[in-house]
Amino acid sequence: MDITTDSISIGGNRNPAAADWDSEGSALLAFGADNGVALWEPQDSKLRGVHSILNKHTKAVNAVKFFPTGSSKFSILLSGSADHSLRIWRVKNGPSPQHDLVKTVTEHQNAITRISTLPDSDIFATGASDGTIKIWKLVHDSDFTTIDVELLQTIILNPRYFPLSLALARLDSSSMILAVAGTKSTIQIFISKGNHFELSATLSGHEGWIRALDFTRETLTDGSDLLLASASQDKYIRLWRVHRGEVLPAASSALNDPALGVLGRSLSNKAHRIESKEGKYSITFEALLLGHEDWIYTASWRHRKGKLQLLSTSEDNSLAIWEADETFGVWVCTTRLGEISAQKGSTTATGSAGGFWIGLWSPDGDSVVSLGRTGSWRKWTFEAEKDMWVQQVATTGHVREVKGVCWSRDGSFLLSTGSDQTTRLFAEWKRYGKSSWHEFSRPQIHGYDLNCIDAVTDSQFITGADEKLLRVFDEPRGVAEMLKKLCNIQSDNNELPDAANIPVLGLSNKAIQTVEDDEPIQNGNVDEREAVDPGSVMRKSTLDFDHPPFEDHLARHLLWPESEKLYGHGYEISAVATSNDGRLVATACRASSIDHAVIRLYDTKEWFEIKPSLKAHSLTVTALQFSPDDKYLLSVGRDRQWVVWEQNPEGAYVLRFNNLKGHTRMILGAAWTALEEPTFLTVGRDKTVKIWQLAADEVQLKGTVKTESAVTAVHCNRKTALASLVFAYGTEDGQIAIGRTTSPTFDPIHITRVDAQMSPARTINQLAWRPKTDGQRRDQLAVVSDDSSVRIYGLDLSKAQ
Repeated sequence: MDITTDSISIGGNRNPAAADWDSEGSALLAFGADNGVALWEPQDSKLRGVHSILNKHTKAVNAVKFFPTGSSKFSILLSGSADHSLRIWRVKNGPSPQHDLVKTVTEHQNAITRISTLPDSDIFATGASDGTIKIWKLVHDSDFTTIDVELLQTIILNPRYFPLSLALARLDSSSMILAVAGTKSTIQIFISKGNHFELSATLSGHEGWIRALDFTRETLTDGSDLLLASASQDKYIRLWRVHRGEVLPAASSALNDPALGVLGRSLSNKAHRIESKEGKYSITFEALLLGHEDWIYTASWRHRKGKLQLLSTSEDNSLAIWEADETFGVWVCTTRLGEISAQKGSTTATGSAGGFWIGLWSPDGDSVVSLGRTGSWRKWTFEAEKDMWVQQVATTGHVREVKGVCWSRDGSFLLSTGSDQTTRLFAEWKRYGKSSWHEFSRPQIHGYDLNCIDAVTDSQFITGADEKLLRVFDEPRGVAEMLKKLCNIQSDNNELPDAANIPVLGLSNKAIQTVEDDEPIQNGNVDEREAVDPGSVMRKSTLDFDHPPFEDHLARHLLWPESEKLYGHGYEISAVATSNDGRLVATACRASSIDHAVIRLYDTKEWFEIKPSLKAHSLTVTALQFSPDDKYLLSVGRDRQWVVWEQNPEGAYVLRFNNLKGHTRMILGAAWTALEEPTFLTVGRDKTVKIWQLAADEVQLKGTVKTESAVTAVHCNRKTALASLVFAYGTEDGQIAIGRTTSPTFDPIHITRVDAQMSPARTINQLAWRPKTDGQRRDQLAVVSDDSSVRIYGLDLSKAQ
């Protein structure tokens, strides 16, 4: 079967060391995403986003670094994780990069926190929270077909602390310099004799943990001084000069800057003397960079257009570019990007991005990217004609387990929801013969983990969360017009609110109106002394896009107004399903007794509960689905039984069939087929997929598929030929398989597994086949997983053997 990955959406890990942009010509940016390493080409003109994920780590990836190879044909990638392992990957570059794991090293006794490489050498260093630095040599042949590592030295940090940042540089032809810092306010400098490093100096001055270190040559000429940038949680960046010779460099005029006041008097210009085989050196304080208002996470150098520039990112939601002012001899911030927000620590719903954790230069220095708290990347490119940095489309994704997924009724867009407490809308941007998937709206930003979702109409959906109630959301006009303009998605609902926001101290998304840009904001009959809440008004231009929205719009302006809350359940919501005619919603919650393991039905017109609730299960109901004609409702649960409820002439659902031992262990998923005879599938922890068919007075088991691990989700394709059954299931270890068989015998059942390199790394939570849309040539399957990814696969079922 021809299976392709059409889209991957995944958020980045919030760790300043967890991303690197390859400078060797591959154009790849690699970033830690849950337990995997995601590969993305930020400069790709097709804007395809993440195209593959390297899965082998068993815990979160903390550190990612490209090893310099000097070749654009392949890349060597180093990744370190909380699983204590260092893994080395070979990535073959091209239109569809191929990757393989070539080496796994488990020398560290705790989580690896940082990796640093040395250009033009085979030496690299790793730091871990076991309080050690390890120096390695990569042993390889000329084209990196065989790769091994040799441990050269283990440095035990004394006094013991966790290394959060490392920087390696060539001091001279015979020696290397290593700077180490972390959960202390000092920087330790090590100098190599051969390949053995010795502590040579300790630099003091910072007053908080040090998050970033980076070396560079002051100029591109040989023998120029080394500069070291150190960034700290004390909100300052310090620059240090490594100068060759007995004579000290000229003292920095920054020390005498009266603007520094008391701070200036605490800036020591004490010279630290170090030496190598070839000569003596001094390390002196060079400059203090002031401007950030919160913790600084990253600082990295780049020689750009003849000038030395420093890129820094901070918890204050800004990204800054610094350069030396030659006239006054001080360092100034020449560019500031991001958000200037006073709402520190507030949620994304109220407009705060929660800080920038990573900042990276592009290989050519004309673009920068940063990663924020929401797991989304931002990208800016310098446009010489405008002489300014312009924000461009980047990639976004969930940052925790994705629990639920559904297509809109007409299949035009995809909705996902999960434990990062957001609901996200993905659609296909179509322009100039190109198409790519992007996040177009973030309808719900919540305070509880979200567990399940289903579409009620083409412009309405419902979600269930840990807060014990369900919420119903309606599409706002601003989102509908954007989807129509960029994705050619038509909306038939003309009674849409303009937009939505979350009021200050509120919990529910409220509908708001938009006003023209030149229209004054009216107080109405309100006392003139009372100010209008700026959050209750939105300018129309705010929602006028000619590209997919950037993260700052997604996090603030593209919520959907909430129209209903559904109460009744006593515990966290576990399952929700909408009838095919859209008139009913069935819901269930986590339960350990028959009193709570009930299914509640709600009418979608007036949103009242239809009594009585349906009782049969004794433990949590894990999945619900209505049959294609809505005659039956199928429920399965942790009590190992499945139940078929039938609609009686009065329209109420009553128990028709149940099987107390449908599986030998808990049932985790269920799905109806589109076959003429009522047929459904169940899957469970007993590692089986079972096909059942309703007869006159019984339900017959028609087929069984045995799997290698627990099956957690199943969904049937309803667009296949009359007697043909095509279904997809996902397992606890991330495997996805497509099953094909025919009625009435259901024998044989052909199983095609999705390649492990294309599959998620952790439990599959839900799958959803896309309803057929106009112009859709291939079938598409959406898959969400505990590895925080939302994936869309393209399948050509006509070529299936």
